[in-house]
Amino acid sequence: MIERYSLPKMKSIWEEEFKFKTMLAIEILALEELAKQRKVPQDAVRRIKQKAKFNLTQIRKIEEQTQHDVVAFVANVAQYIGKDAKYLHAGLTSSDVLDTTLGVQLKAASDILIDDLNNLLKILAKKAKIYKDTACIGRTHGVHAEPTTFGLKLALWYDEMKRNLERLKLAKEEAGVGKLSGAVGTYSNIDPRVEIYVCRKLGLKPAKISTQIIQRDIYAVFMARLAIIGSSLEKFATEIRHLQRTEVLEVEEPFGKGQKGSSAMPHKRNPVICERICGLARLLRGNSVAAMENIALWHERDISHSSVERIIMPDSTLALDYMLNKFIQVIEGLNVYPEHMAANIIRTRGLIFSQRVLLALMDKGLARPEAYDLVQRAAMRTWKEEIDFKACLLLDAEILKYLNEKELDNIFDLNYYLRNVNKIFKRVGL
Repeated sequence: MIERYSLPKMKSIWEEEFKFKTMLAIEILALEELAKQRKVPQDAVRRIKQKAKFNLTQIRKIEEQTQHDVVAFVANVAQYIGKDAKYLHAGLTSSDVLDTTLGVQLKAASDILIDDLNNLLKILAKKAKIYKDTACIGRTHGVHAEPTTFGLKLALWYDEMKRNLERLKLAKEEAGVGKLSGAVGTYSNIDPRVEIYVCRKLGLKPAKISTQIIQRDIYAVFMARLAIIGSSLEKFATEIRHLQRTEVLEVEEPFGKGQKGSSAMPHKRNPVICERICGLARLLRGNSVAAMENIALWHERDISHSSVERIIMPDSTLALDYMLNKFIQVIEGLNVYPEHMAANIIRTRGLIFSQRVLLALMDKGLARPEAYDLVQRAAMRTWKEEIDFKACLLLDAEILKYLNEKELDNIFDLNYYLRNVNKIFKRVGL
């Protein structure tokens, strides 16, 4: 199966080339507004725009000495600009450029993830409709409960991912913030109009108030939403893993030609993609905790958040991009076994109809405790003696006082449980 995940595209957002291109754009946009305010000569800005560029190798070499990436960047760009470099970075602090760049990166990363989610929603909707009426057993505590359909499982996932899509869209807007407010956020050496102009050109919102940095609760929320999306994927993948167990085998993730499940056991077909998704979800949650730890910084800013963010933000967006596309691959190629679902429905010899028997006895006038005890007695006999539940009920003289064989036949009707499936699908927009 062709690998579809968009790692190269997502990866480029976090590479130095994209970062420094964005930083250079911020510096030039700031100069454009300063020129409008007649604080920088228009001719100088024109010359800067013509000459400004950077060299990654040279930046790294300068940074070895300066131990400061923005200083190294500005110094390298200045080498290309020449005498007009005196206007570059005027009134700005490093975080003005870095945090505004981060806003651009997060919006770009969000666009990729939003596209991933839309693609997943399409395939979930398609598969949910295909299996809308495919009956399977519902499980609570891992134990057979009452019948449902496999389509309903997928419809639930579809509805959950629609919520996640809205969360991500909101996260994109919340994280799309920039600031050019100077060393402690007071605009002491730069006009607030510069910030407004630069952010508008970049498609960002100016921070309403900042210190030297944009406040990190904004990014903590973004990371938490990525973790929630990952946790939803883990939930779905865990369900598939359980349903792929040998004793169940109702569904199975795709197994490619030439794929091997075990170095020792040639028969193995393991849910390795779903297991991988579950593992990466833990990474997303861990990174979201690290983002929360970044909220509390000293005074107007310290730098303890910086090293963390250089890891967690690229890693989380890259991981979620991968997870979404791998899960699309799983759902597209999912092997579904309706015959095994049908066999599992009857595996407990009719015990799944126990609630209907209980309610029928109550309709005949029995109190719930009395009716419950009667039904449970027959159910326990089914477990112990491996006799069909309906047969146990027909052997119970007390139950036959209230329910005859024809009434029991009606109770043991699978379609009764599925009569509202269409209504549920309509409610979730399918």
